[in-house]
Amino acid sequence: MASQEQHQEQNPCVIIDGKAIAQTIRSEIAEEVKQLSEKFGKVPGLAVVIVGCRKDSQSYVNMKRKACAEVGIKSFDVDLPENVSEADLIHQVHDLNAHPDVHGILVQLPLPSHINEEKVLSEISIEKDVDGFHPLNIGKLSMKGREPLFEPCTPKGCLELLARSGVTVKGKRAVVVGRSNIVGLPVSMLLLKADATVTIVHSRSTNIESIIREADIIIAAAGQAYMIKGDWIKPGAAVIDVGTNAVDDPSRKSGYRLVGDVDFKEACKVAGCVTPVPGGVGPMTVAMLLKNTLDGAKRKIVQ
Repeated sequence: MASQEQHQEQNPCVIIDGKAIAQTIRSEIAEEVKQLSEKFGKVPGLAVVIVGCRKDSQSYVNMKRKACAEVGIKSFDVDLPENVSEADLIHQVHDLNAHPDVHGILVQLPLPSHINEEKVLSEISIEKDVDGFHPLNIGKLSMKGREPLFEPCTPKGCLELLARSGVTVKGKRAVVVGRSNIVGLPVSMLLLKADATVTIVHSRSTNIESIIREADIIIAAAGQAYMIKGDWIKPGAAVIDVGTNAVDDPSRKSGYRLVGDVDFKEACKVAGCVTPVPGGVGPMTVAMLLKNTLDGAKRKIVQ
């Protein structure tokens, strides 16, 4: 078996540029939106609902609204006060469900503690569930021979990164690190649908290191900085790092920097390809949200 040094000479690690790939996808979406507008006189519409004034939520929402504008998707802005009642929020969701020009509804999380998130999200029409988290969409994702109307954005972005980087998933051993409803669980189901052999490791798993060493594809979504070391990675493996962790860095104005769940420098010495943090999976999440909105619109407009 080749040593890591030999592997490095034979096959230098490819840094997957999520920003560039996301930009390509946005250009493709913009072109399709233009064609819809010219042919049918309609464009996709995305409603983004935000409750309260959380700085991080506001910056995410602004980013999504700006991304919509860039590709020609109409943005419907619903900004509600922190003290809005659960009933009023659900009423707003029902109004958007009935709105013919809205093809996707996104409720920015977290919601204030007096509101039941699960209850609100389950009120979004399955046909407008561009986040892909409606129980019916997740249920169909988990079943053979069924297709959800939408796949969750971050997991979908992970698979898209692999596909556009020329990584074959079929027949490969994939290890997903983390079992969250947002990434770990749905990404493992997408990998299964793509005919990978999938193992999920989590906080209660034993021998994590030896399981990861067997992986041709690693999806790291544990939320633990530098958890996966370079010598845990099989030479030539594809590594998609979903982790976004803040670590202290006195040299930065903010006092911290963002790192992934994978020791990036070490991974570069052995992996076949790897995503950086930031600039890997992050930009893909927004691109997939736009893609889901476009797909939702096409189902309604092109009939």
